[in-house]
Amino acid sequence: MAFPDDHTAEVVSLDKRRRAAADADTPGGEVVPADSAEVENVVYEGEIVDDGQDQAPGGEVAERPSRPLVPWADRPADDVAWAVTQTALRAGWTVGRGHAVWVRRLVGAATYSTYREQIRAARAAGDPERLAEWVDKYRQAKSDRWDRIGSAPRTVIAALQVVGLVLAIVLAVLVVVGVAVAMRDGGWTWGTWWGFVGDMLAAVGVLAQVVLVGAVIVAPMAWLVAAYRAGKGETLPQWLAAPGDADNEAAGMVVTADSIVLALQHLKIPELKKAFKDGWVPAFSQPPVRDGRGYHAVVALPLGVTASMVADQREVLARNLHRAEVEVWPADAEKAGTGRAGELDLWVADSGALSKAAPEYPLLHEGTADVFTGVPAGVSPRGDVLTVPIVANNFVVGGQMGQGKSNACRVVMLGAALDPLAELWVHVFAGNGDFDAYRPRLARYHRGATDDVAAAGLQSLHDLYAEVGRREARLAELGAKKVTRQLATEHADLRPILALFSECHELFGHAEYGEEAAEVATQTLRRARKTAIWLGFDTQSSRKDAIPPKVVELVSVNAAFYVKTWRSNDGFLGDGSFQAGIRATELRPGRDRGTSLITGVSEAMFELLRWYFIAVDDDTGFDAAADVIARAVAQVDPRTRVQANTEPPKVEQRDLLDDLDEVLGAERVRLADVPSLLRDLAPAWGPYRKLNGKQLGERLEELGVKVPRPGNVPQVDPAEVRRVIAQRSTADLDREE
Repeated sequence: MAFPDDHTAEVVSLDKRRRAAADADTPGGEVVPADSAEVENVVYEGEIVDDGQDQAPGGEVAERPSRPLVPWADRPADDVAWAVTQTALRAGWTVGRGHAVWVRRLVGAATYSTYREQIRAARAAGDPERLAEWVDKYRQAKSDRWDRIGSAPRTVIAALQVVGLVLAIVLAVLVVVGVAVAMRDGGWTWGTWWGFVGDMLAAVGVLAQVVLVGAVIVAPMAWLVAAYRAGKGETLPQWLAAPGDADNEAAGMVVTADSIVLALQHLKIPELKKAFKDGWVPAFSQPPVRDGRGYHAVVALPLGVTASMVADQREVLARNLHRAEVEVWPADAEKAGTGRAGELDLWVADSGALSKAAPEYPLLHEGTADVFTGVPAGVSPRGDVLTVPIVANNFVVGGQMGQGKSNACRVVMLGAALDPLAELWVHVFAGNGDFDAYRPRLARYHRGATDDVAAAGLQSLHDLYAEVGRREARLAELGAKKVTRQLATEHADLRPILALFSECHELFGHAEYGEEAAEVATQTLRRARKTAIWLGFDTQSSRKDAIPPKVVELVSVNAAFYVKTWRSNDGFLGDGSFQAGIRATELRPGRDRGTSLITGVSEAMFELLRWYFIAVDDDTGFDAAADVIARAVAQVDPRTRVQANTEPPKVEQRDLLDDLDEVLGAERVRLADVPSLLRDLAPAWGPYRKLNGKQLGERLEELGVKVPRPGNVPQVDPAEVRRVIAQRSTADLDREE
């Protein structure tokens, strides 16, 4: 679209623009497009809006060319007047929204809405422990409020008594000083003294009046400023949005019930098309409403149409709503907990909302965390801060390389490091230094792609499994059902342990240790929920030898960055996730770096999470986590273990014949019973942990040890083993000669 050289396109009058804006403002707060015939060729800030020329092939909105800014002095008077009026209206609207925010918070506090929501969520989830906990908190909050109300009169009376006492003391001091002045022969009399006191009181009164007048003037201004700040985060109506306002420009086309119905009508779903043709009218149990940086709606679907069918048409649905594919998320309302069976839960983000960077990590400069309530992870597109639950949960994160997996783990472990009670173990089965800055706060830290590091990871899994058993017995001894923060504070042997296994595909795919590691990890996950032991895993592959499916099934918090296939999607997020509309395949590689789908962090079926970023510089070695870790070390509880072991154990090379000589006595032993004797001798992760009788017999034959079979039962003869050992020693001497 070309502009005239003098930039003097037709300008619609102020009255016409106001009329178009008024027509677009419908009851209920929804905004719908004005009649295209009425607003054709309308100029806003010198830019022609032409519905017929802005559509690119495929239905996408073409980007309009920019034009030079026109100085205010050269603009029409109507434009200037409207801009000034619009600015005033924006300020008034924002102040009004600020008051609405305050009222909403006040109502929430007065009605205990937070507690009620948690109670409803626990009841819906069928979690009796969580339900009992929040019911107790709710009752305690009500009790505390009544205690405060009951004590208010006593507090007021006590305050009045204090004021009266202070006034009496001041009066007594003045009288004493007055007597002293009157008795002295210094030119001051009793009347002079009280005149002086009166003058001082008058001066104080004048000062009080000045302060009061100033307060009367300043207080309303401060009130308005505070209200403006409270309402600042709310998105303005489109007709009030200032040119260049990123928050409102990002909103894109307003989503209404009509636009959703129109978008559904143009989906390639035969059953849906037939329903519309037969006169079916969609019913909204929740019409589109603003929800942070987007719109949320719940709409019924006709017979024969499921939410997964709509999710399969996400690309077309997004284009119909003038959004990128990743900005439209249809899901089953029943599974999402927002509606009934047969309804579609639809969330439509503002255009470009998902591309914005997350805010600064909230604990970067100050603050602590609590792993019993969760650690901050990032923000949803709605702007809500999301936390990752730790104690009684576990964690798996996956996705393509370079999309943010390591940063996500760094964020979780950094938050945990700021809990003075948490003991942290980190195993990185690669040569990177992602967690080198965390070393001073870690109780165990092993990194590298060697067998030694894999063996250390396996040993830690064995240790965690044994610790689960010990803690279960300890809880029974204390008469407790699970580890709480109070118990962990009182008993150092119940401190929460967080063990991260980064690049875990190298461990689970290890030729020697992988199968056993998967089995021990699974057993630990099954029993660790009440013992304050947390396991976290990150990997770039969803194959079963990279992250075992039985591990994923037992994990309650699953995160997936961009993946290529539905198999990878379900491998990280759980079977059936793709079909349910939870699809990390829809994320855009590179552009959505740092954003993942995550489950288990809210009541919703899933969330889009923009992770906080802990800055690093590969060139200079800078790591923003270093200062946070230094602060964490300074405030860690003295009984919480740090830096206990940061070097991987060496894989011990053992001699089979020497070990047999040590474990065997004088009598023959069945071949099948010997491997267990060797395992008792060697470390749990040593060379005999998977040895069976058949394998041992083959190795003995290779070494020249004869295995007798009386009664067809293979046996190991200690005399034969020692004969071969002596023969080997003699052979060594013969070679030396």
